[in-house]
Amino acid sequence: MTTNVLNSQELLNHWQGHRRLTRRVIEAFPEDKLFSFTIGSMRPFSEMAKEFLKMAEPIARGVATGKWTEYGPGLESVNTKAELLRLWDEATEKINAIWPTIPAHRFAEIDKAFGQWENPGIVTILYGIENEIHHRGQGYVYLRALGIEPPPFWER
Repeated sequence: MTTNVLNSQELLNHWQGHRRLTRRVIEAFPEDKLFSFTIGSMRPFSEMAKEFLKMAEPIARGVATGKWTEYGPGLESVNTKAELLRLWDEATEKINAIWPTIPAHRFAEIDKAFGQWENPGIVTILYGIENEIHHRGQGYVYLRALGIEPPPFWER
């Protein structure tokens, strides 16, 4: 017996809900702390957000086309919250534009994403979402350590 749990649009809505929440976490950081605050050996949250950007739109594009290209150059030089949020919003628009072009069979097709991860497209998408959730949790820890109440995680 086969039971479909989510259709493609529902999966996109789920992912974009997580992206909206992560955007609010970025917004919650004071400008200087976004790029400098760390605990232990963890990276500043800005570096984690840049990692999400390096993955999100390229994953959508890769699943759609089978072409696994990296995020364009210049991300390493981003050093303001406004620029990070602008890029975040651009990536959101690109994901929304690419998503309807993903053929249904591509979710099940196995690719070697970025030359590293050999999985069906759906698994690579879920990895990207899970990676963001994991690191967003680190952002919550940072915000709490800074005395800032993070956005409610259930409001996506």
